[in-house]
Amino acid sequence: EVQLVESGGGLVQPGGSLRLSCAASGFTFSTSGMSWVRQAPGKGLEWVSSIYSYISKTYYTDSVKGRFTISTDNANDMLYLQMNSLKSEDTAVYYCATNTGRTIQELGFGSWGQGTQVTVSS
Repeated sequence: EVQLVESGGGLVQPGGSLRLSCAASGFTFSTSGMSWVRQAPGKGLEWVSSIYSYISKTYYTDSVKGRFTISTDNANDMLYLQMNSLKSEDTAVYYCATNTGRTIQELGFGSWGQGTQVTVSS
């Protein structure tokens, strides 16, 4: 059974940083693409970033480029999202998800975690 458990969310001031973590189990993490997806209050799901560690590729939505960094620890089946220079518009529930395709052109999402709340406010 695939399990994804996010952690690391919280309240942070604008300009601050947070690192989200996602503990994965139940599948071969090192050969799986992974993503972060967020949902802001009253809005739909928004793709944030994807990583295909087996081909050393990372991708970001334009609004987070240069501020967020996605990474994995394949030895421990962990996915991370380092978020710097946070803005109020980054406030959302952040979900980690498994990718269903093998490349970004085939991006889709399979299993999801329960989400972790990130609130950026002074």
